[in-house]
Parts: sequence; C-alpha cells; structure tokens
Amino acid sequence: MSSSSATVTRTAAPQRLLGVLLAAPFLAQMDATIANVATPSIHARLHASGAELELTIGAYLVSYAMLLVTGARLGQTHGYRRVFVAGIATFTLASLVAGLAPSPLVLIAARAVQGAGGALMFPQALTGIQLHFLGGERVRAIARYAVALSSGAVTGQLLGGVLVSADLFGSGWRSIFLINVPIGAAVIAAAFRFMPDDGQHTGRELDLRGVGTLSAAVLLAVLPLVLGPYQGWPTWTWCCLAASVPALALFVAVERRVASAGRAPLLDFAVLGVPSVARGILVMAVATGTYYALLFTLAQYLQVGTGHSALDSGLMVVPWVAAFGLSGQLNRRLRDVWAARMPFVGCVVLAAVYVAISIDLLHGDHGQARLAVLLGVGGLALGIQFNGTIAQITGAVSERHAPDVTGASSMLIQIAGVMAIAAFGTLYVRLAHRPGSSVDAATHAFAVTVALFGVAALVAAVTAWPSGLTRLRRTAPRADGAGRP
Repeated sequence: MSSSSATVTRTAAPQRLLGVLLAAPFLAQMDATIANVATPSIHARLHASGAELELTIGAYLVSYAMLLVTGARLGQTHGYRRVFVAGIATFTLASLVAGLAPSPLVLIAARAVQGAGGALMFPQALTGIQLHFLGGERVRAIARYAVALSSGAVTGQLLGGVLVSADLFGSGWRSIFLINVPIGAAVIAAAFRFMPDDGQHTGRELDLRGVGTLSAAVLLAVLPLVLGPYQGWPTWTWCCLAASVPALALFVAVERRVASAGRAPLLDFAVLGVPSVARGILVMAVATGTYYALLFTLAQYLQVGTGHSALDSGLMVVPWVAAFGLSGQLNRRLRDVWAARMPFVGCVVLAAVYVAISIDLLHGDHGQARLAVLLGVGGLALGIQFNGTIAQITGAVSERHAPDVTGASSMLIQIAGVMAIAAFGTLYVRLAHRPGSSVDAATHAFAVTVALFGVAALVAAVTAWPSGLTRLRRTAPRADGAGRP
C-alpha cells in the first residue's frame, strides 16, 4: 500500500494493528512525564546540577515538539510504517543510552534523541487510523487513541514513582528508561507483523527549508517555556519568546513560497485553513492544555502543599483517565447531529467542573473523595470534547492530508500544554509560596489556578460553538474523500 493513498485500506487484523499504533502515543506521553519524579534520584546518584535536571526533562519535550510536524510529513514521503519503526527504534536505543548514561550530559543528549524518536513515531498513529479505519471503527479507534494519550501521561508519573521507589537491582532512576527497551523491541516486532507494507513511497522531497524554519520557531518558543519557570524567567527567555514570532512569520513565508513554486510544503495551509479543522485544532489545544497544567499543579498542591506522596498524587488522576476512556463509548453511540455538538458540550461541562473544584476548595472541607469525583467528571468532559473534535477534523479532509492534520494538531497541543504548564504553574507556585505559606495558602493558590482553567475551557467552548453545523452536515464528506480538500 502507498502511504499517500487517498482511500482507506482495510487490514486483516485491524485490532492488532490498532494495538501497535497506540503504543506510539502511549510511550511518547509516558516518557514526557516519567522523569519528573526521578529528578531527586538522578541528582543524588549522577550528581546532576539543577540546570542539568531541568534539561533532562526539557530536552525531551523540546525535540519532541520541534519535530512532530516533520515526523508526520516523513510518514507520507517515506511510508508511515517505515517511519513508525524508525521512530520506535530511535526511541528504544535512546532509552537504553539514557538508562546507562555515565554523566548528566550523556543523559541530556539521550533524552533529546529520545524526544526525536517520539516525534517520528507519534504522528503515525493517527495517520494509520485515518488510513485503515472507517465509520464506527474509526470512532472506536479514535476513542482508544485518546485513552492512550491520556493514560500515557498519568502512567509516566505513577510508573516513575514505583520504579524509583522499588530500586530494582540497585538501578534507582535508570529503570525508568531501561523499561522501554523490551517494550520497544516488542512493538517493533509487532509492527513488522501487523502493519501493512508501505509499498512505494510518494517520492516527494521533504521541505527542508520548512523543517529548518519551523524547528527554529518552535525551539525559540518551547525552550524558554520549559526552562523559564525553573530559572525565574531570566532575560534570555523573554528574548527567545519575542524572537519566535518573526521566526514563525518566516516559516509561513517560506511555506507559501514553496507552495507557489508548485512544490510540496511541510504544512499545507490550505488544509489547515478549512474552518472546521482550524477551529477544532484550536479547541483541542486550549482544552487539552488545561489538562496538562492540571497534572502539574495538582501534583504540586497534593505533594508540596498538603504533604501527600507521589503515589497518592498519581492515583488522584486515575478517575480522570478512566472517565476519559469511557467518553469514547458515549460519543460513538450518538447520532451525527449530537456528535457534532459534543466538542462544545464537553468544553462547557469541563469549565463547570473546574469552577466546582475551585468553589469546593475555597468553601468546603477539602475532601479528597469529592475532588476525585469531580476529576472523574472532568475527564469525561475532556474526553467527549477530544473524541468529538478528532472525529470532526479527520473527517473534514481526505486521507492524503492526514499528515497535515496529524502533525499540526499534535504540535500545537504539545506547545499548548507546555505553555499552560509554564503560565499556570508559575502562577500557582507564586501564590502558594508567599511569606507564611501553609496548607491554606496552597489550597487558595490551587483554587485560583483551577478557576482560571475554567475560564480557558469557556474560551474553548466559545470557539467550539456549533455554528454552521447544518451547512457542514449537508456537505459531509464521503468515505472516498469526495468534496474534501
């Protein structure tokens, strides 16, 4: 099969194929968070400085965000199975090097390569779903894709804490990376067994100027957002953020020049300009950004503010992830007219949950059981929004444009998550660590921060308001891609 095919190709073992594909988002998200709880052990055993610990986490996130769009496009030009396997192999080998790293610098370099491997494998999952699943099967596949994304991040925090505490064979923090080696080897074997052969690739050249300019723009934006909160926002962080704006403008100019010359740009802005696609990506980025910020601030509140363990902190978000998974079952049972409204409904309910948590913290007894219940409802709401939006944007364009939608949405969600952690995390820390700080101060800080999550969710709801749905339903795309860009 050609990876650029505009039609859906059925496979003999779709569920096994889906299982292989979902390993990519799960592993990529897991390793975005797994090192967070291991930094004290890395500091003690590898004598890493504070800056080196920051880069151990940041190197992965920066290279991952920088290369997501490139990874999606490489899947189209070289075959999505080839790039998926190359990404898993890179991720696995880098994990081995990280687990055996003799110095902080080797660990940081391995984490950067690991992030690059994640960026290669991650986009192929949604591309593979778009290429091999139709109708109800695609809705179910997207629901499981959403669960892999959400559960991967939480699993990273839980598994990291368990492995570091277990200190298997005296390995300490090293086991959090070494565990990827047998998993990666198994995924590679399964990929060769269950993923359809790519056949002949498109032969299109990769837009290297687009890769360079986009990578520079993302680096200038993400690096200060990752390191700034830990370093007190020094001058260089603001200079980088300011420089990212003209760098992004340069990328857009380069892409337009490439397209006008009749060559294939890294990103097709005509596809991203489809109203339902642009609106959907924005809604996902804003709403999902609040989830990433919630993971960070909730851990800070529970562990630092109220003295709970890392394991307790991780277990608190299990109801969110479980409900997130159930949301896909709800979405696929809805009629088209209701499914189209689910992104809006999900955002409204999510905003209401954030407000309820904030009020409960300010005026209640701070009961953990009530917080867990509200988090479960929040996970259901975000899942309803996420599944509905993914279904809409993947259905709005033909399969040959899957890399554009996959790459752009993945990159923007990742950047939105980093931005949300930087902004809301900084706010929480400043409010919680005022002179004379206490449990009450931490509770007040978390309540204010969560209330602002609600404001962000309302912004997403306004963006997701289902205006023009009647027109969209009249021009609903067919399975063969007719009527779509």
